[in-house]
Amino acid sequence: MGILDFLTGEFIDVIHWVDDSRDTMVWRFEREDHEIKYGAKLTVREGQAAVFVHEGQMADVFTPGLYMLETNNMPILTTLQHWDHGFKSPFKSEIYYVNTTRFADLKWGTKNPIICRDPEFGPVRIRAYGTYTVKVSDPARFLTEIVGTDGEFTMDEISYQIRNIIVQEFSRVIASSGIPVLDMAANTSDLGKLVVSQVGPVLEQYGLAMPELYIENISLPAAVEAALDKRTSMGMAGDLGKFTQYSAAEAMTAAASNPNGGGGMGAGLGMGMGMAMAGQMANQTGPWGTAPQTAQAATPPPPPAPSVEKVWHVAEGTETKGPFSRADMGRMLMDGSLSRETYVWAAGQDGWKTAEDVDELATLFTIMPPPPPGA
Repeated sequence: MGILDFLTGEFIDVIHWVDDSRDTMVWRFEREDHEIKYGAKLTVREGQAAVFVHEGQMADVFTPGLYMLETNNMPILTTLQHWDHGFKSPFKSEIYYVNTTRFADLKWGTKNPIICRDPEFGPVRIRAYGTYTVKVSDPARFLTEIVGTDGEFTMDEISYQIRNIIVQEFSRVIASSGIPVLDMAANTSDLGKLVVSQVGPVLEQYGLAMPELYIENISLPAAVEAALDKRTSMGMAGDLGKFTQYSAAEAMTAAASNPNGGGGMGAGLGMGMGMAMAGQMANQTGPWGTAPQTAQAATPPPPPAPSVEKVWHVAEGTETKGPFSRADMGRMLMDGSLSRETYVWAAGQDGWKTAEDVDELATLFTIMPPPPPGA
């Protein structure tokens, strides 16, 4: 190496940064003793910004382009250094490269449920999660407010703080929106834009901007979701009677499929009752996609069998008379042809008995008036 090459290497410097980490937001250009030669070439690529810090004070911010570090390109730094046009010695400064591209697919979510007042269900607890993008909008402010003297600042170092800001504003927006829980899924796009509009002024104080925020899901507690599923099932059944039939059929199917619940008998019983229930529901609802069939007239039950009146035969000496009904026996009692000691017999009776020993006839003697006085 000749003396000319040595001098050229001493007085020509190239400053640039190529990032392949995908999460680095700020990187400090390292040079021994922070000596940057006068006339050095500074390369700032698209999606980058270069910030000069001299003796702890912000000097210049360079947007994408190629720069020669001379007095006419650095008016602020020149004023700080009190340079004149002939001053060629190295100067000690720090150069921070700031990534101004979007950092995408960043996650956010509610760590704890958010309590809000739903117009239909009353107070409910909801959870939500999604993704967002963020970028550096003001490199100088971001370096001053957040980075400080960190030589390599990554997205992970500030993502937790941004998530807290999002959750705070999301909670406030949801609580004051008045949108029913069942309609939130149809309004996630508008809710996301509303949250961004509330988060934007807070991030602007850090030199950041949030171009997009997406709400992927808004969910209810498991118990509330189970109640909604049951309500949906009732709506599909149509009425309470059909829902009861549906629930019974589901229970029988589950019992039949249980290997410990009766084996083949349980399976057969479940299948038979399930088919009977399905046939009953089919008769009521008709084929799929058609209107319910007109219910057939119910067949009346058979008329009751005529009752057979019990009759008795009466013994008079060696002869029998009858048969007589209970009404006939009452008239015979009145005319004196029937007494307590008269032997009577009826079908199903065990032999001849006196009239007072037959329960159906004994009551006839209790309603007879006593004999008149002096008889």
